[in-house]
Amino acid sequence: MEQSRYLIVGGGLTADGACKGIREVDPDGTILLVGEEPHAPYARPPLSKALWRGGAENTIWRGTEELGVDVRLGRRIVGLDLTERVGTDAEGQRYAYDRLLLATGGRPRRLPFGDDVIYFRTLDDYRHLRALADRGSRFVVIGGGFIGSEIAAALALNGCSVAMVFPDPGIGWRIFPAELSTRLNDYYRNRGVELLPGASVAGIDRDRVKLGDGRTLEADAVVAGIGIEPNVELAAKAGLPVTNGIVVDALGRVGGRGDVFAAGDVARFPVPALGGDLRVEHEDHAKRHGRQVGANMAGAAEPYDHLPFFYSDLFDLGYEAVGELDSRLQTIVELVELGDEGIVYYLDEDGGPRGVLLWNLFGHVDEARELIYAGQPIRPGILANRAA
Repeated sequence: MEQSRYLIVGGGLTADGACKGIREVDPDGTILLVGEEPHAPYARPPLSKALWRGGAENTIWRGTEELGVDVRLGRRIVGLDLTERVGTDAEGQRYAYDRLLLATGGRPRRLPFGDDVIYFRTLDDYRHLRALADRGSRFVVIGGGFIGSEIAAALALNGCSVAMVFPDPGIGWRIFPAELSTRLNDYYRNRGVELLPGASVAGIDRDRVKLGDGRTLEADAVVAGIGIEPNVELAAKAGLPVTNGIVVDALGRVGGRGDVFAAGDVARFPVPALGGDLRVEHEDHAKRHGRQVGANMAGAAEPYDHLPFFYSDLFDLGYEAVGELDSRLQTIVELVELGDEGIVYYLDEDGGPRGVLLWNLFGHVDEARELIYAGQPIRPGILANRAA
């Protein structure tokens, strides 16, 4: 049985951030990272953004192994003995630890049919999709949310025929105000994407996608971006608290233990600025939470008080956002044309901001975050005045 001071379960951005955080506090402690993918930690956002716009694949690697980390790839931890402080992988190899981090991330939600669907999540998924795109294939993209909208745009930008199917009236319907979402529909159609809003997929048979209303679409490949589910099974099996994610405190500790931590996509963490807790699936949180919880594993004892932001590129449009974006909230929309700079404020019942969407407006996330922390009622133009 192998022994390490720190055992990290997971091989993504969060795991890499944790290794960096540990090293800031403990430069010599042994770190063992066990990841299920065959690749060392890499950045995921370029898989649906920069790599489709000429970015080089060799820019995605995080260099985790350069920190003196023992990286074990293609292995999955399937059991934890919290009393003995031992993790066991699917091959029966046992790993003893002093401190454990669960950075197990999430897996794509799957359809109940269609064996050949590409559930876009990993580097291998990107490579597979890229090879098909380079052959000029016809694609059906299922999903109109964050991943679906990015993949559809990326494929269309690379000259592919793309049909986009989703059940909501508009792209990004669950986070964008209705007027912005429906304008995005027109924008995508003008960029050559066939849009089928309000449609469901009833079946997939080889090169045909059958919709709920009986229509069919021809496709060489089908890509699904319908969200992810947190990988909580390992934690739940070990008796750790799980509620749509592994529940952690401000230090990243699980269940009040001082030797078990969780971070990143899989962690449900307290957010005092919003008066509750969240589970966040974006790059900024993965890196920042991983780094802070890693430092706390090594003794830093500093609460995570960062309000994460996220961003997206959609053809020639782009946005950054911070806080809670929920289209069911009351909003103030300051946007004239889709190609203009604009701001959307998402408000609580008292008119204070819970989230801010910066549309084609970059470099103002910190000011937006300060507005949420302050919690004062929003007046039109307030961020523009602060940032001026």
